[in-house]
Amino acid sequence: MNIYRAIKEEMLVPIHRAGWPFIALFAAITVIIGLAFEPFFWLGVPATLWCVYFFRNPLRVTPSDPLAVIAPADGRVLSVGEAELPPELNLPDGRWRCISIFMNVFDVHVNRSPISGEVADSHYVKGAFVNASLDKANIDNERLALVLNTHNNSVPQIGCVQIAGLVARRILCDVDIGDRLNAGQVYGLIRFGSRVDVWLPLSAEPLVLVGQRTLAGETVLAKLPKGPIAKQPPKQAAKQAVKQVVKQATTPKAAKETAKKAVKKVAKKAVKKAVKKVGKKTPKKAIS
Repeated sequence: MNIYRAIKEEMLVPIHRAGWPFIALFAAITVIIGLAFEPFFWLGVPATLWCVYFFRNPLRVTPSDPLAVIAPADGRVLSVGEAELPPELNLPDGRWRCISIFMNVFDVHVNRSPISGEVADSHYVKGAFVNASLDKANIDNERLALVLNTHNNSVPQIGCVQIAGLVARRILCDVDIGDRLNAGQVYGLIRFGSRVDVWLPLSAEPLVLVGQRTLAGETVLAKLPKGPIAKQPPKQAAKQAVKQVVKQATTPKAAKETAKKAVKKVAKKAVKKAVKKVGKKTPKKAIS
């Protein structure tokens, strides 16, 4: 029973959708060349199995602490100290800490959101493909930077940067400005061997050490300072509600209907709040 569970949990894991074309290509090449030259199977079969292994997307259990900053990638921690912000990362002025995680070709390469928040900015930079473990990689290499709104007044924004490496030639990011992410939610992928940097204010104390291994969606990298949670404006809440229902709808007609319902629901809540506020401000004599 334990052997079955180990095989199911460690080997029979979901595959990221971006990997299926590559798996099919590896398998096709193996079969075509292998039928013409049989010894090629000794190379093609392991290569195909490695491709399947590379694009695995295992299920992860994310801590529910809203102040926890979760690892966005599997890999080894390269640095946790203060660093200078890259030019494309549009974060507030101040002193910032960079927690870098390096992924080798055998690590899970699916990237996950370090916090629950909204994408405030997204910026892609063309660059070189030097070893991602080098310090200069965050300025020289091809990368995609996200700024995330935390809705925490103490730390309103943090940064998360996907960086291509020596072997990596493609950064995939499935989110855009305005999209809402949950902590631990899959948002992208880098092929093949790369790095992810998380930018936090210096006040956020790291909970990991250089050289430590991380698990995306599970390992807590740091904790944000405590502070009041910023409420979403009614307009933003309405837009977000509409986006969510449209994504869930299966047809355009269903999307329109569910969007209308969502807008009505948000509008009703806003009206009720306004009536309550007016009731509190109005003197009792005026009511009588």
